[in-house]
Amino acid sequence: MPLLDTHAWIWWVDGDDRLEPRIRKKLDAFPEAERPLISDISLWEMAMLVNLGRVALKVSFETWLAAAANPRTVRVLPINGMIAADVARLPDTFHRDPADRVIVSTSRVHGLPILTKDARIAGSGLARLWKA
Repeated sequence: MPLLDTHAWIWWVDGDDRLEPRIRKKLDAFPEAERPLISDISLWEMAMLVNLGRVALKVSFETWLAAAANPRTVRVLPINGMIAADVARLPDTFHRDPADRVIVSTSRVHGLPILTKDARIAGSGLARLWKA
């Protein structure tokens, strides 16, 4: 099962056309016990995107989050000491975005492939990409 980058999570739960239909179908097909994963940093990142006006929602953020982070939708992985230590080991030349650094380290620590459209993550060679 994949670890979703924040934008992939948003696109999936919002039915955004930027997520390819075949990928959406695969994500939708995971049984409840094996739902796709997100890092808890994605909750913070989404709050920031809404607060900055970079993402517009049709409902309140609280309502959106209750559905989007529901265990029947995704499983949320917490940041732990191993993930924090891995963030510190990532090269300085890699992404300076703290959320993306945490997502990549979460992938590495848990051995999970990432679903992302972020070219810096995809081209870094630091994490395995999910092949749908």
